[in-house]
This record gives sequence, structure tokens and C-alpha cells, in this order.
Amino acid sequence: MQSILFQLDDPAVWETFLAHRLMKGRFTWSLFSDADDYVEHERYLPVASAFLRGEGPSIPERKRINKMGTGKKRTVYCFSPEETRVLKLIAFLLYRYDDRFSPNCYAFRRGIKATDAIFQLRKALRGREMWAYKLDIHDYFNSISIPILLPILKELLSDDPPLYAFFERMLTDGRALADGRIVRENRGVMAGTPTSPFLADVYLMEVDRYFSDAGVVYARYSDDIILFAQDRKELESHKSVLLGFLEHYGLTVNPEKERIYMPDEPFEFLGFRCQGEAIDISRAVRIKMKGKIRRAARSLQRWRVAKGLTPEQAMKGLIRKFNAKLFEGEDPDSLSWSRWFFPVINRTEGLQEIDRYLQQYLRYLSSGRHTKINYRVRYEDLKALGYRSLVHEFYRYAGRKDERQIATLP
Repeated sequence: MQSILFQLDDPAVWETFLAHRLMKGRFTWSLFSDADDYVEHERYLPVASAFLRGEGPSIPERKRINKMGTGKKRTVYCFSPEETRVLKLIAFLLYRYDDRFSPNCYAFRRGIKATDAIFQLRKALRGREMWAYKLDIHDYFNSISIPILLPILKELLSDDPPLYAFFERMLTDGRALADGRIVRENRGVMAGTPTSPFLADVYLMEVDRYFSDAGVVYARYSDDIILFAQDRKELESHKSVLLGFLEHYGLTVNPEKERIYMPDEPFEFLGFRCQGEAIDISRAVRIKMKGKIRRAARSLQRWRVAKGLTPEQAMKGLIRKFNAKLFEGEDPDSLSWSRWFFPVINRTEGLQEIDRYLQQYLRYLSSGRHTKINYRVRYEDLKALGYRSLVHEFYRYAGRKDERQIATLP
């Protein structure tokens, strides 16, 4: 089998990759035009040639960015734009190893979406009352031990020694550019880089395989894990095994996201709240989205006062921001918020809660205060400014006029 590295300078491979990303909706037309020009003029050749010669990648820049929906920061690493494009192709070609992963691993899988985990769990749990244990691994990508990972990766890539050598070189470098100076640190698999999701799947292959072979109802999406058991004693046994694995791999659990669910409780996983056949948006997602709305509205209010702008201008600004966030997507490499949730949920309570909250803060911008007088701004006025209701858009997506039928959606 030809090494993945030897395909990096092949125009046909780049054309296939470009078509794949276009079909998956990973491009706006302007971004596609730029990428098409990049491939047509073979501007990938300098980086591809350097990788083939055993050079690079360069030292990545370490950045602290806002963690989605919170005021917290997370650490990501960024290679140069030219290297990142070639790394994206490598990540695409790594799908050749997809069949080596267990079916209970849902991240970075060809033809498998993260939301498939919800459907598979619902199917496995149908008619059964089970306990559940959920956890989140703290700073997973950047905490992965490279000395532990490399032997696992070497075995997986035994048919592609040049590619393994490339990863070994990249992962053991340990340098990062921070605030204009070079530092040495434990970078793990470097969250934010195109190949990090694949490497994160590789790291816990043994864990996924163990629970799959044991017949345990279990699902993992990168750093999020949930498993089920018939009773509390069995659950504690599974939990002990899982935590033992994580300790062996040098990983720690985020205590704020660790939870045991009793059989009569809805469980939350990957942003969904599930109970029987009912699937809604999780409480955590609602809190995050409301936090985004609140912070954005307060920022726009300060901006409005400082610039002497009208309330309508500030309201339009908030509407534009959340129309883009909810329906259009801010990152071409990611699904929009609605495209993530709409295909899965069959309840609208969470959407209604977010709708009410966004309307509340739109009205807040009309006066700069939370007061009853804000309700002089009617719903029709908000729609005239461009406001789009999540509930309304969901019903349009579902193609059902009778709202009572939503609960029966598959």
C-alpha cells in the first residue's frame, strides 16, 4: 500500500479531497474558489515536498481562545496556513484506518456522525431501565502522553513507516511559539491541528475495544464517554475499569462533568438530553447558549451607548450574530448549530427556552434595561428586523405543520 506521504504531491488526490469537502458543505463559494485556485496551481508542492524529505512541520503557534459558550479559555496549536492545508489532506487520507476502530467510537469516522451515537444508544436502551455513568476527560488532546501513544500508533501504521516517522517527528518536537518566543512543553497531540482528532481516537482504542468486546452499552466521542449497566453494582464495576484505563493512560476526569444517572432520569450526552424516545437539547447547551446571548447583548449595549447608535442598530447586530451562529455556521469546517441538533431532537422545550431568552435580550437592547416597557417591541417587530425563531425553523426543517407530530419523528 502506498504511503500517505507519497500521495501529498498527487494532483488527483487533491482534486478528490477538494470535491469531498465541497460535497460535505465545508466550503463557502469564496473559500472554494480560493481552494480550487490553490489546487490548480499546485501551491501545496513546497510543503508536500518538505514533508517527503523528512522536514517539518514547523513550530506551531500556541493560542488561547474562548471556549465555546463559556468565559473560559482553551489552548490550541496552529501551524502555518500552508502546512495546515496539507495536514488536512493527511487527515482525510487517514480514513483508510477507519475500520480499525471499534463501532462505539464516534469521532473522526467515515460515514459516521457524532449524532449517530444518540440514535445507537436509544436503540440499545429501548425498553430497558439502566444506570448510566458519564465523564469528560480534562484537556484530553493536550494531555495525551506521547511516549504512550507512539507504540500504539506505530502498530496501527505498520503498513506506512514513512507516515509513522512523520508523526513521530511532529509529536516529539515539543516546541511551540508563545507570545513571540519559543517554549518547550508537553503539547500532547495539539488540539486545533487537523490530525489531532485521529490521534485522539487512536490513543483510547484499547478502552473502546474492551467495552465493545464485553458487550457493554458504551459510546465515546473524543473526550466524552458514557456507559450503561443494569444496576448500580454493575455500573460501579464498569466505572472502576474505565477510570483504571484512564489512569493508565495518564488522563484525568473533569469533575464538573462527571455524572451518574439513575434509570428514571434523562441522561445528557453530546449536547442532547435523552429519556426514552424523547430527545431534546441538554441543559448544559441551553446554559451555554444563554450565556453567549447575554454577553453579546451587553457588549452591543455598551457599543450602542459609546457610538450613539439607535436601539434598532444594536438589535439588528444581535440578530445577525445569532442567525449566523444558529443557522449558517461561523466555521466552514463545522456544522451550524441547527444542523447539529435539528436532525436528532424530537422535543422543542430547549428551543423554546433559547427563543424566549434571545427575545428578552433583543428587547433589552431597545431600552438598555430589563423592564416591562420593553414589551412594546412586539414579536412582529423583531421579525421585521430579521429575527428567526428556532422553534419555527425546526418545524420548517421537520416539514410538519402539525406541531403535535414532532414527538413521533424518528
